[in-house]
Amino acid sequence: MMRHHKILLGTLTFLALTFTGCEKSFEELEKDPNRATTAPASLILQGVEWDMFSETGLPFSSEMRWNQFYAINYNYYGNNEYQWSSFNDHYTTLKNVTQMELEHKKTGAADVNGYSALGKFFRAFFLDQMSVRAGDLPMKGAVLGRENLTPEYDSQKEIYMQILKWLDESNTDMTALIAKGETTVGGDFYFAGKLAKWQKIVNAFRLRILIRLSKKEADTDLNIKSQFATMLANPTKYPLPEGMVDNLEFISNNFNKYPSNPDNFGFDATRQNMAATYVGLLTARKDPRVMVTTEPAGAQLKAGKLPSDFTAFVGASSGEDLADMSSKAGINNGPGFAPGAYSFQSRSRYYSNYTGENIFIVGYPEMCFNIAEAINRGWAPGSAEQWYQKGIRASQEFYGVKDGTLSMLYSKTGGRDASDFVSYNVNFSFNTYYAQPLVKYSGNNAAGLEQIVTQKYLAFFMNSGMEAYFDYRRTGFPKFMTGVGTGNSGRIALRWQYPSSERTTNAANYKAAIDRQFAGKDDINDVIWLLK
Repeated sequence: MMRHHKILLGTLTFLALTFTGCEKSFEELEKDPNRATTAPASLILQGVEWDMFSETGLPFSSEMRWNQFYAINYNYYGNNEYQWSSFNDHYTTLKNVTQMELEHKKTGAADVNGYSALGKFFRAFFLDQMSVRAGDLPMKGAVLGRENLTPEYDSQKEIYMQILKWLDESNTDMTALIAKGETTVGGDFYFAGKLAKWQKIVNAFRLRILIRLSKKEADTDLNIKSQFATMLANPTKYPLPEGMVDNLEFISNNFNKYPSNPDNFGFDATRQNMAATYVGLLTARKDPRVMVTTEPAGAQLKAGKLPSDFTAFVGASSGEDLADMSSKAGINNGPGFAPGAYSFQSRSRYYSNYTGENIFIVGYPEMCFNIAEAINRGWAPGSAEQWYQKGIRASQEFYGVKDGTLSMLYSKTGGRDASDFVSYNVNFSFNTYYAQPLVKYSGNNAAGLEQIVTQKYLAFFMNSGMEAYFDYRRTGFPKFMTGVGTGNSGRIALRWQYPSSERTTNAANYKAAIDRQFAGKDDINDVIWLLK
């Protein structure tokens, strides 16, 4: 009897467990026990930081062609046309920012903490990346998941007012956290978690946004001029980068490789020649940066010019017919000379290793030029010329250009082997360079503004995503080249379209936004509020 009693108890226990299991909700049952459902904030942070670098315009990418730094000459792999469609959607990254904050709160953290302060900066950064391209966006109702599957579009003005508010709050929060001794966050691979370093970037980025809004300087709601002047007047409250060591930059390595490296030399080295917009501005100013980033054209050396001659460096117009560019880029100049009528990217700098050069996301030279522009425009007191000079010097020194004899390398055959490289010397004096009429600051006037933006363009080479293009679109400087090769009826496109998914999943709000902004068209040649 005892044995049967035990069997009965066991059977009842099994049935109880079985029925209990059947009472689980569908959401519980669908969870995969082999997949993580949570992640530490430090791990999510790394994903967000990677997106800042990888999703906003890599060196030698389409974005850099649209900046007219280089051109592609082989149509199988692309073209130089301004015929883009929709922008990169960063809402998934913004969801991760929210999740990062939630995961950290689960650990018992206070409402204001290092991750929440960074979260405000990330929201500002990624919303700007989308809005600067397209215009109005879902913001207040976005990233709410099932709570709101069809968010309304906020106006671009509302978006930038919120961006500026987030950046101001991020700076304030970081000041308070640092004062309490909460000086670091885990997982950060840019600044090893140091909030003091991030605080400088938050403020430098805020200056970028204020300059981005330059056409709205009379808008009293935005109060751009006053905000800029207040920040410059109080460096204790608004610390800013003090040199290149404070850059927000991505450093490549043998695993996360610089986009141009030994592995892809055979794939794209001869299909990517330099653009005349970039090369021409440097050679006209006798700027040795062109000798660091660029090879002398093989045809020019064959004609008898020395690699130390600035006129030996020749870029192709981005507007040139692609077939013509391809033909000229492939000219056989004979033994001992690199092929082509055009200059290519430096073989020694970009194809000799996997690290290339540091890639700025928010850089010190840009900040210097932004301050110079604000002073030029009368937004704040100070010397625009001093900041202009600081920006030029910082950029040149990044490339190793400083007073004295500079040792340069070029590839005599266009290859990347060490045996192909030939060294040559050029002498450089910053004072002599600066005394040139094209370089010496013309004063707080339109000519001076063009000089500031032009030098900022040169400092943006293969850095900072599409900031060079955004400045061109805002100011007209430097003049971009157009023609049959740039397509779009000889026009530089002015905006990106919205993702096609918006037309099907959020149709009513998408249509309202298009009607409000562009009279019912979602066209790449329309003018967004920022530019009006």
